Amino acid sequence: MAKQKKQPRPKAATPKGFRDYFGNEVTERSEMLSKIAGVYHRYGFDALESAAVETVEALGKFLPDVDRPNEGVFAWQDEDDTWMALRYDLTAPLARVFAQHRNDLPTPYRRFAMGPVWRNEKPGPGRYRQFYQCDADTVGTSSMAADAEICAMLSDTLEAVGIERGDYIVRVNNRKVLNGVLETMGLGDDQAKRDAVLRTIDKFDKVGERGVRDLLGKGRLDASGAYIDGVGLSDEQAEPVVAFLTSKADDVDGTFANLRVAVGGSEIGLKGIEELEQIASLLGAQGYASDRIVIDPSVVRGLGYYTGPVYEAELTFEILDEKGRKRQFGSVAGGGRYDDLVKRFTGQEVPATGVSIGVDRLLAALREKGRIQSQTQGPVVVTVMDRERMADYQTMVAELRNAGIRAEVYLGNPKNFGNQLKYADKRNSPIAVIEGGDEKEAGIVQIKDLYLGAKIAESASLEEWRGNPSQFEVPRDLLVAKVREILANQSGAGQD
Repeated sequence: MAKQKKQPRPKAATPKGFRDYFGNEVTERSEMLSKIAGVYHRYGFDALESAAVETVEALGKFLPDVDRPNEGVFAWQDEDDTWMALRYDLTAPLARVFAQHRNDLPTPYRRFAMGPVWRNEKPGPGRYRQFYQCDADTVGTSSMAADAEICAMLSDTLEAVGIERGDYIVRVNNRKVLNGVLETMGLGDDQAKRDAVLRTIDKFDKVGERGVRDLLGKGRLDASGAYIDGVGLSDEQAEPVVAFLTSKADDVDGTFANLRVAVGGSEIGLKGIEELEQIASLLGAQGYASDRIVIDPSVVRGLGYYTGPVYEAELTFEILDEKGRKRQFGSVAGGGRYDDLVKRFTGQEVPATGVSIGVDRLLAALREKGRIQSQTQGPVVVTVMDRERMADYQTMVAELRNAGIRAEVYLGNPKNFGNQLKYADKRNSPIAVIEGGDEKEAGIVQIKDLYLGAKIAESASLEEWRGNPSQFEVPRDLLVAKVREILANQSGAGQD
């Protein structure tokens, strides 16, 4: 009889493009999402938790640069032959939810949603196939007040999570203005040239005005020395694009005047400018000046997706990249008006506008600014000196928990006390509680300040710490009070 081949053990490795999140990271994200939810709730938005799985048909084709509806998503065929997929954003599910439940939902419907999304794309440094998004949308109104409100709420949200005023800017533009520019250029129905112009506009931040002019014309040499063919427009045709991209002035009235020149007599372009003027006026009435929210024609987002105003939140402080060079942190949120999405289900245009915050990027920004700790405090650890007295230790930990103090009993092998303290150190525990047989008989407990003990161990001289013992002997009935006192002292020391 042939020997059965032994099955190899599965490889303990995270799938490509995914990552695991541990205690600290999960806590930081939860706390930030709670702050964001607080702002959204204050603005009157309701929470929505839609399914993580949608039909491919419902998701539609809104991912860029893909040819098939299920390309770019994780999809599979169900037993009834229906193609299913993990959601790739939180907006497509909203369109389905509103279309399905519109008779039961208030209109306008204001909702916020938070959760993971999945994209079957090539992973890279800092680019994962699963990541968190945090969205807020208003469905069912074409009023520019909804767009102004989203921008104001985005500004408030950034400040609520710890991004100070002056470290961010919310930039606002309008897709209709860009359509007006294309119309003024006289490209007609030449979709290929229109798309080429849009791709060139998207490079403005990288190549600047001169580079855009070259790319709209005959072409240019890139940084590597390779020649990039241009769109082939005349200087006269290219001028409206350049005027549009460079129309931002020192004040908003100057910007609008420049935009009018760029769109010429285009009706759609002038309509877009009028909408931007309404947004600027409404934001001004609420006290949001250009130090927080600014009209900026260089903002270009989701060219095939948005139908009106678009907005982007950019962090303006500098960080060092992997090569030690200074650069701005960049965008952490974006959104705009998308009036065609729900129409796929209803056949009727349903206006909608919303914003999406990149949670992981925002957390990274807060770490760069030192606004969140890299390590959160662990629980108080009640050590076990006598395994036969586990009930006593569980009584202690229950008292601490009932007092609102995070605590746990050591549940490993208690034979080596040193290992228990090593465990507490790995848990970043602030305090260890010790009660052996002698302490039990005397009615006392030993409370070890692990934070202070670590400081003493680091110090070259013990003199400065001589008046600050790191271990205290207190009556058993004062356990909770003493732990509270030490935690309070540690919290104060951490703020020095």
